[in-house]
Amino acid sequence: MRTIMLDNPTWLRDNCPCPDCRDPRSGQKLFQITDLPDDLAVAEVSERPGEVEVIWFPDGHRSVYRRDWLTAPAPVDHRSEAGKRLWAAADLAEAPEADWRTYLSVTAERVRVLAAVQRLGFALLRAVPAEEGRVLEVARSFGYVRETNYGELFDVRVEPTPGNLAFTSRAIAPHTDNPYRDPVPTIQLLHCLTNAAEGGDSGLVDGFHAAALLRAEDPEAFAVLTRTPVPFVYRDARTELTAFRPLIDVDPLGHVREVRFNNRSFGTLRSPGTFYDAYRAFAKVLARPELMLTFRLAPGDCLVFDNTRLLHARTAFEQSGARHLQGAYADLDGLASTLAVLRRTAALDELEALFTGPGTGDYLGEAVTMAEHMLQAAALAEAAGAPAHLVAAALLHDIGHLDGGAELMAGVDNRHSHTGADALARWFGPEVTEPVRLHVAAKRYLCAVEPDYRARLSEASEFTLQVQGGPMTGEEAAAFAALPGAAGAVAVRRWDEAAKVAGATTPRFGHFRPLLAALLRR
Repeated sequence: MRTIMLDNPTWLRDNCPCPDCRDPRSGQKLFQITDLPDDLAVAEVSERPGEVEVIWFPDGHRSVYRRDWLTAPAPVDHRSEAGKRLWAAADLAEAPEADWRTYLSVTAERVRVLAAVQRLGFALLRAVPAEEGRVLEVARSFGYVRETNYGELFDVRVEPTPGNLAFTSRAIAPHTDNPYRDPVPTIQLLHCLTNAAEGGDSGLVDGFHAAALLRAEDPEAFAVLTRTPVPFVYRDARTELTAFRPLIDVDPLGHVREVRFNNRSFGTLRSPGTFYDAYRAFAKVLARPELMLTFRLAPGDCLVFDNTRLLHARTAFEQSGARHLQGAYADLDGLASTLAVLRRTAALDELEALFTGPGTGDYLGEAVTMAEHMLQAAALAEAAGAPAHLVAAALLHDIGHLDGGAELMAGVDNRHSHTGADALARWFGPEVTEPVRLHVAAKRYLCAVEPDYRARLSEASEFTLQVQGGPMTGEEAAAFAALPGAAGAVAVRRWDEAAKVAGATTPRFGHFRPLLAALLRR
């Protein structure tokens, strides 16, 4: 950890999480990299449980970093193979699927389905009403419809004069859709309305897994396909689209990030060199029977899949039987955004459950419950026009009491300010957690610097003051006042002390959910 600080001071300072450096609501930086001193260096390091404080030379700026943040691994790009589970058909005991109504009504089920699309590449929603246009409702449940020359949606059925082989009864080999677009639609949806024809079964192949096999078995072929732009073309009376992209696209780290494979849209590659040998090698891998997951869509089934990763296929079918799917396109960034927000919603549900569960218990000898006390404190902060992060800190400051509050009243310091801050750090940044961590110290500080403050303490608060160390010494008070977050902690402490009025009317937890949602860590 010391090496990180000493070897990368500019990186460390650029990531200072304090409210002076980052807007507490948006998390966006409030300074430019060129605003940092040219001779920036670490002047002093103070290590505490769960956090490290850095004082900077030459401006004396103070930064507090969570230890788990300092030691966290680099995030994984959910679009690349590094963030996926690669599979062959035998690796999937069952396809990820869910009932449409349950998906819509249960947050955890929506998280499970969308996470499956992100990690496995697909999910199957059952019992979506087999009505025209419903595929758009599915797409809008997690993102935005990507309109193309085919419109918002398109019908996959036999056409009398088809402009695309998909609109015939022929077998369609594994392929990705619309490779001639840049950017390509990253999610595809296929909703089955009718499937009474003989044949017409569906198949999926994990293109990332196939690419990984090619890389292991024929590294040179893999390299050729990653560095050779291929012309993909689509033309009809109203449209002409062309994109030059490799069949296998990799990120700067060499991870597979996109596969485009569509024989029907392949243009003429000039000066092919060894490309065709590599192309055939990849096509043979993709055609291995053990790679394809096969299934039959029934009316009401809606398949949602990653069009930059999975190749989809179908068997030929008899034209005498009806087969009608409706398709639409959407994008992975919309799905990823919805998934992240749903996970944040789950975090707020967990917090709210504390208020309606353990929080209904007695508050350490006071005339209010713990939940009433915290809601009163937040209401006071809000009425005072406090910034959002301090309203949140006031609301959550005694979360640490919900497990172990009885110890404090028995004369043992339960260090609830620290345990609460550590628990909240899963979801919130230091602009919220540090006032929570310091609010007990703020009581000791106020008792030292404002003699009349101590006289206003309740009997229970006076008792806990003694357990927690009593008023600070002059030296301790000076050190506390210099801490980042000290001013916010003092404000929270004042609202804390005033929030013990029996029967006071306060908003419910739900009133503060939008404020908390905006502050949740990204």
